[in-house]
Amino acid sequence: MDRKQIAKATTKVISSYLTYQAVQTVLAQLNETNPRLALWLRSFSGRSILQDGEVYLLALLTENQELAFRIMAVREYLVEEIMDDLPEMVFHDIKHKNSQHRKQQLEKLSQLSITEPNSNLEPLSE
Repeated sequence: MDRKQIAKATTKVISSYLTYQAVQTVLAQLNETNPRLALWLRSFSGRSILQDGEVYLLALLTENQELAFRIMAVREYLVEEIMDDLPEMVFHDIKHKNSQHRKQQLEKLSQLSITEPNSNLEPLSE
């Protein structure tokens, strides 16, 4: 297990997810203030790779620098807001879900149906 590589991959996933959330936030704001720009951003986001936040932002920087900077600012705000709570929340969530999975599996295993007796056996005579 390469802890450093796992941490890097996890950071990339969280960063990309926060980019996605920032785009959603900006889209909601633009729907209220500038529907045409919201439509453009929605269209751009549909044809760009939003699964990788950094690739998405690089592409957006070439198309609309102002929107890219706005999304980066919102993403930074989001990470500042959740970073303190995130490690503990993830830790407790994983422990809780693992416990639930184990419990459900134990329940499945304990409810195994008992097979019917073999009908080829002769009844005992008294």
